[in-house]
Amino acid sequence: MDALSSSLAVLTAMITPAVLISACGTMILSTSTRLGRVVDRVRSLSDRLEELAHATATVEFYEERRSVIFEQLDKLTSRARILQRCMVTFYLALGIFVLTSVAIGVVAVSGARYHWIPIVTGLIGACFLFYGSMLLIFEARLALSTIHTEMDFIWQLSTRFAPAGLVEKHKPHKVHFRREHG
Repeated sequence: MDALSSSLAVLTAMITPAVLISACGTMILSTSTRLGRVVDRVRSLSDRLEELAHATATVEFYEERRSVIFEQLDKLTSRARILQRCMVTFYLALGIFVLTSVAIGVVAVSGARYHWIPIVTGLIGACFLFYGSMLLIFEARLALSTIHTEMDFIWQLSTRFAPAGLVEKHKPHKVHFRREHG
């Protein structure tokens, strides 16, 4: 009976990193989706920039539109790089958690001499998971700044076409938004 409970304890310990492996998988899926959206947005802006290039400077607000597109492409490039780094980090964490699970089994078979190996690999994996999460926070802040840039441009554009009374009536909302979120 002692051998059975010892074996079950080892199997339980080997399965424990599976929770972290699942977390890594979720983070990889989420990050991959975000990266796909960035790529789609870059393609969309690239098409708009190409249309602007063929339209010449006679298009209304040509310089403003071009400037906003360039600024957004710059931020999207940074976002894509951060997301790519996140994915690599999460894949590393995933591999390290699998290694932790294997190390638990190997240590159980080989004896208690190397009992520290699964602990160290588990901590390293957790550090990679934490680092990837921090990168996602930076990427989310950058995503918010691109939204603010676009919203500011749309606000500027709409104030040129909307009646003056309407612009003045809604102007405090924009100032309020920028103060809270900018």
